[in-house]
Amino acid sequence: MTELTRRFFVAGGTAAAAAALAGCQTNTAPTPVAEAAPNVAGPDFAMMYGPINTEPFPVPAIDPYHLDPAFRRELVAYPTSQLPGTIVIDPYAHYLYSVRENGMAMRYGVGVGRDGFSWSGDATIEAKREWPDWYPPKEMIARQPELEAQLTDLQGGRGVAGGPTNPLGARAMYLYQNGKDTLYRIHGTYEPWTIGKSVSSGCIRMVNQDVMDLYRRTPIGTKVVVLESGAGMA
Repeated sequence: MTELTRRFFVAGGTAAAAAALAGCQTNTAPTPVAEAAPNVAGPDFAMMYGPINTEPFPVPAIDPYHLDPAFRRELVAYPTSQLPGTIVIDPYAHYLYSVRENGMAMRYGVGVGRDGFSWSGDATIEAKREWPDWYPPKEMIARQPELEAQLTDLQGGRGVAGGPTNPLGARAMYLYQNGKDTLYRIHGTYEPWTIGKSVSSGCIRMVNQDVMDLYRRTPIGTKVVVLESGAGMA
């Protein structure tokens, strides 16, 4: 795959951009069911998903009930033709792979948009931000005028400043193709219950602890491959 092919470019214009970024919105947490089997958390879970208090804003611990064990961070066998360092996203299985040496990869669970299946191909990470600001498009605000109350005047326009209420979470990595911002991001979320699900339209979301781990491993210029339906492996 050499091109990023998505309905975003076919549709064109800012309306498509608004749809692309809608995946950054919030989703209500599910209510635990007493009869449900416990979502077991051992010492490894506490180490990977415990609270982080060394950041400009606190990152709370993740409730194990809200993160399916199948989508927790794990080093797995992943034979691929892609070079180590490449990121491979399988939106259909809701996994992101950070390719390593010797046929291995660090696998992370991700949430994607309901329209996330509509794009595939190659992109490059051309920008990274810690505690990024969020700028919802005007079309989104027109559809959801209640967003206006959350916005303030920032350097880049009307938006939500980086912090614990920002939909992009603690980190964001910006996907480009041919030097052009695709308006898709790999970003954090405070909503671990959305991981493993197709929740809206647009971005690739990870729990903050996972996106911070990936962020440290991912330099500017990293290749990102988004798989097509049924591809399974790059």
